[in-house]
Amino acid sequence: MSLMDNLKNLVGKGQETAAKNSDKINQAVDKAGDFLDQKTKGKYSDKIQKGKEAARKVVPPEQPGGPGPAGGPGSDPRP
Repeated sequence: MSLMDNLKNLVGKGQETAAKNSDKINQAVDKAGDFLDQKTKGKYSDKIQKGKEAARKVVPPEQPGGPGPAGGPGSDPRP
């Protein structure tokens, strides 16, 4: 197996794990964003909100009935 095959396999496993734990990841993103907003006393609320939204977009949605995202890398069923 070549280095590229190994890297592709690792990326696939990472995407599967992220999809299985998407709810926990999104909760952590929300918690971190809220913490930052509190520590900055709301000064950067709009930027923090945009960062939270961007983080949610890269987390693959959990697929009911099967492991990992459907359609492989790069296919995002969300609008």
